[in-house]
Amino acid sequence: MAHRIQSFRDITQHYDVVLCDVWGVLHNGVEAFADASAALAAARAAGLAVVLITNSPRPYPGVRVQIRGLGVTDDAYDRIVTSGDVTRALIAEGPKKVYFIGAQKDLPLLDGLGVEPVGLDDAESIVCAGLRSDETETVGDYREEFSRLAARKLPFICANPDLVVERGHKLIPCAGALAALYEEFGGTSRIAGKPHRPIYEKSIAEARIVHGDFDLSRVIAIGDGMPTDVRGAEAFGLDVLYISGGIHAQHYVEAGRTDEARLEAFLDGEGAHPKWWMPRLQ
Repeated sequence: MAHRIQSFRDITQHYDVVLCDVWGVLHNGVEAFADASAALAAARAAGLAVVLITNSPRPYPGVRVQIRGLGVTDDAYDRIVTSGDVTRALIAEGPKKVYFIGAQKDLPLLDGLGVEPVGLDDAESIVCAGLRSDETETVGDYREEFSRLAARKLPFICANPDLVVERGHKLIPCAGALAALYEEFGGTSRIAGKPHRPIYEKSIAEARIVHGDFDLSRVIAIGDGMPTDVRGAEAFGLDVLYISGGIHAQHYVEAGRTDEARLEAFLDGEGAHPKWWMPRLQ
């Protein structure tokens, strides 16, 4: 079983670098968790490098503006690496006529890549940043559209591998859920964000710019998402601090209290082996 810690400072002496998830750890899509920013700021003050590693489809400048507006403090991190950042390489390598799926705010993902946004019938590839309106649509609304696209065997480039995120007290579907639906129709997806290696390689490279050389055994990854944050970090060989109060809390939290036996059973069922856990980063 992962070891329960009371404060992040209890374990910072074991590490040189923090790779910290954003949505679900630092904020819930509506407001920041102030204690989480303070914990990372304290880690930086103790000499650790902090890289925020997020499956946001936006390139990092847009995420920096977004999280600042939610209340995440600038002193909480050194660098940001997004799924959008590493997905841009996949888009640049692919066909130039792109069928874009997502909100208007996510269109900067395509900037400067020489691609042409086109309609469904003219598309040579699909780039998905998320649902067009995640407040009013469901994943099922895309079934007819995806059956037509998958029949043409168009590659599906997924800029946000998350299945769901918290927004306040609601769970909102993400592009990863659309990629899974596309694969149900026999389509293929291309993903560079968590849990895949490119985003970890980029994050480690950014950490080396900040901190200099270090061993991967001195890196701690923090996250609340089992299929992305936890599986990705463990596959990369990193220690994990699991934030149990995030998107999976319904499996083991009742009346605001964590049932540790149910938590252990959940982790075992997921084949996950985080080294540490706490409900919220503080």
